[in-house]
Amino acid sequence: MFKKKPFLIVFEGVEGCGKSYQCKKLYKSLKKKGISSILTREPGGTHSAEQIRKVLLKDYFYKGKKGKFDKYTDTLLYLAARNEHIINKIKPSLKKKKIVICDRFIDSTLAYQVYGKKVKKSFIDYIHKFVLQNIKPNLTFILKVSPKSSKKRLKNRRTKNRYDNFTQSFYSKVQNSFLKLAKNKKNYIVINSSNNDNLVEKKIFEIISKRLNLK
Repeated sequence: MFKKKPFLIVFEGVEGCGKSYQCKKLYKSLKKKGISSILTREPGGTHSAEQIRKVLLKDYFYKGKKGKFDKYTDTLLYLAARNEHIINKIKPSLKKKKIVICDRFIDSTLAYQVYGKKVKKSFIDYIHKFVLQNIKPNLTFILKVSPKSSKKRLKNRRTKNRYDNFTQSFYSKVQNSFLKLAKNKKNYIVINSSNNDNLVEKKIFEIISKRLNLK
């Protein structure tokens, strides 16, 4: 029987892996079961963090390097958004023993900023000491996708943002980083999401049902 408890579920992966879609599917499935849960995202999740998100997305479309943020400025904005998100949404929700489903979290910062843009990990780790407040995901799903499937899904998107415009080589580097972060860790689950079927959705819900003891 399900015993109400705080639980943070994070979905990670490169663009076109289907993580936002799976977040929504899981949220709806838990809602049907009457489980108190919230669906949120990073960067964003609160009014102030969403404002920072807009600034970050806008920055990518400036032409020429002079208009763009330095990689450390860029990283600080992501961390500022996370600080707002944790203080105003994640922590209060977990205190109320809710299930929190988050579309991206700490590992995206490591994969994109550290491995992708070569920002020093020690820089991020130091700020995280103040920002995270000992909050860690209980379970992280890494959705692995083939370049072909990712490219096709991105092509079909009606609206695009900065995340949808990187090179395929960059996505490959980032995906490999996610897989490295997940290696040999019990609270990480890697799922191949290349196929457009409902098997991934079913597998995720089965895993969550076992972890939360749902019937």
